[in-house]
Amino acid sequence: MFADKKKNVTENAKLPNYIGISTKIKGEINSQEDFRIDGQFEGNLTTTGKIVLGSKGVLDGNIKCANAEILGKVSGDLVVENLLSLKSTAKIDGNVVIGKLAIEAGAGFNATCQMKSAQTIKNVDSKTK
Repeated sequence: MFADKKKNVTENAKLPNYIGISTKIKGEINSQEDFRIDGQFEGNLTTTGKIVLGSKGVLDGNIKCANAEILGKVSGDLVVENLLSLKSTAKIDGNVVIGKLAIEAGAGFNATCQMKSAQTIKNVDSKTK
């Protein structure tokens, strides 16, 4: 009986976090899991996983993550260790530090951008703490 509960907790821990389209959150999030945001988030979001911002998603704040796929609107600074993928509906306003960048035609990219290796990003990030 207890073994089944432990298994379910472990399996659920691998599921991404989700902020729904009708949800508005203000604050700070630190996580080791993936995130999908289809609603609105105001604040700082830090994760060692991937962030997906849906086409209706709005993030007003700073992002630090391993990978990001943006379809919605971001106003703030992005630090992405590996790949930042901007889809055609994406709108970015801010400062961006990335390992790799992929931009589809039509995406709005009003940002200063620095490309650095993932290790350099980790070193810079740890010095600012």
